[in-house]
Amino acid sequence: MTGRPRAFDFDEALERAMRVFWRHGYEGTALSDLTAAMGVNRPSLYAAYGNKEALFLRCLERYHRGPARHAREALAEPTARAVAEHLLRGTVEVVTREEGPGCLLVHGALATGPGAEGVRAESAARRAAHREALRARFEQAALAGEFPPGTDPGVLADHLAALTYGLAVQATEGAPPDRLHLIAAHALRGWPH
Repeated sequence: MTGRPRAFDFDEALERAMRVFWRHGYEGTALSDLTAAMGVNRPSLYAAYGNKEALFLRCLERYHRGPARHAREALAEPTARAVAEHLLRGTVEVVTREEGPGCLLVHGALATGPGAEGVRAESAARRAAHREALRARFEQAALAGEFPPGTDPGVLADHLAALTYGLAVQATEGAPPDRLHLIAAHALRGWPH
């Protein structure tokens, strides 16, 4: 005997859940918000995605592969400065989208209570992996002679990551894209070369 086929589009429902988490964060999102946005009932949500935490983690992966893919794509730029420009430009575009504003990875799981350790840990691990990828890319740039002697690729990666997270916070406070682009341009004027 085979089970009854799902009466909803799995990927579309996941996209809708991601948008709800993006707008309200993990703690700010109730199961009723998710079921309403996804067009499913609780039993279907649990059967298809597991619990709220498992659904959020799937949404983080979808966000990483979708709206936030610019962070990964930036690493392929030919110079470290181009990496930074691509990352900052893409960040402003993502954090000012209607689905947000802000960054699911930054504010989605920062304010969580007891029982959400997995959500906090996964979000922190993804942020750390991003900083590590930037550091490795900037070490390559340093070896290629793109920076003045004494430039610390790790500090530069941390600085750029902090700036992207700051742009996300500014966006949640209503800063318009043109203002965020000005902030990014100002930061790039101090880029080591």
